[in-house]
Amino acid sequence: MEAELDIPSHFLCPISLQIMRDPVTVSTGISYDRESIERWLSSGKGKACPVTKQPLLVDADLTPNHTLRRIIQAWCTLNAAHGIERIPTPKSQLDKTHILKLIDQAKKLPHTQLQFLKRVRSMAAIHCERNKNSLEAAGAVEFIASLISSVDQSIMQVAVEVLFHLRSSESHLKDLMINDGDRFIDSLVQVLKRGDYQSRGHATILLKSVFELADPTRLISARVDLFIEIVNVVRDRISQQAFKAALKLLVELCPWGRNRIKAMESGAVSVLIEALLNTQEKRACELILISLDQLCGCAEGRAEFLRHAAGLAIVSKKIFRVSHVASDWAVRILSSICRFSATSGVVMEMLQVGVVAKLCLVLQVDCRLKTKERAREVLRLHSRVWKSSPCVPAHLLSFYPSSSSS
Repeated sequence: MEAELDIPSHFLCPISLQIMRDPVTVSTGISYDRESIERWLSSGKGKACPVTKQPLLVDADLTPNHTLRRIIQAWCTLNAAHGIERIPTPKSQLDKTHILKLIDQAKKLPHTQLQFLKRVRSMAAIHCERNKNSLEAAGAVEFIASLISSVDQSIMQVAVEVLFHLRSSESHLKDLMINDGDRFIDSLVQVLKRGDYQSRGHATILLKSVFELADPTRLISARVDLFIEIVNVVRDRISQQAFKAALKLLVELCPWGRNRIKAMESGAVSVLIEALLNTQEKRACELILISLDQLCGCAEGRAEFLRHAAGLAIVSKKIFRVSHVASDWAVRILSSICRFSATSGVVMEMLQVGVVAKLCLVLQVDCRLKTKERAREVLRLHSRVWKSSPCVPAHLLSFYPSSSSS
């Protein structure tokens, strides 16, 4: 119905061209809808006033335009017969003092903590940057993080959901890790153990953000139960976002200390192979192959890889079917197996499942020079067994490197 009315132009937000529900004025004197201008300011475009092009600060003050809001509300009322709904009066923005009072009350009266969390969740859900900034400034992030360890299942799950929606700034996460990092990580692991699918997904994504900022000491000291729960998230596929976050966690953690062994003992190798069998998404396949390459860097990881009946076949199959990056990592995995774990049975299996033919194809197509070199090295290594085999297609046999070639 709105399209049939002659809506006054000054009622429309210059960014969204929709009727302003909460008009605010910026330093240049132009009025915008609060949600639209806050989204503009928090984006990479938010360096100038959209209308005047004059510079604006990202944290610029947004002054409520109460007069314009009342005029718009009156116009909506007059045009109610045309299906126009009156815009509600916006709720007042939170300030640091008010939030401090709420936190203090929740600390003194534990039975009010769930109510506090639900209130903060509603604040965070509206994506108001000012609310989020006020919550961070008042220390709400630290207090909410402490509630994740609550024995009350409801408090635990709502607390991790609130932290997920707040998406705290990098500086706040760093401060949290410095001041109480071990407890925070342990609390998130408990969520992975005890929580429902949604809270486990939120905890996984938070852990990814945390470990991206962690120092080497904390990366090295990651506990086995963390790896067990990360692997469980990969196995359960609770959501695509959590699935990829868990894969990124493995990629981040495995290179440090004895983490490859911890991951391998947690069943990561077989779970990753199963995930690769059932995954078509490009980035997920790349992350799985990177993790498998890291795990195949140790003898125990290679042994686990070879115990899975589909390991060699699925890794070989992903070459040229996902991306150049995936092909590079797949060839790296096959190279590790051939150089360090190639029993006569493994060599024959590679021939039978098409690994050798695929490596010959690598030499034929356009790909990274290092990848070609790895494939050539593997083919030369077992040329006595493979070169004369009928399993290698005749049109690829001409690309097979001779034992004397460089």
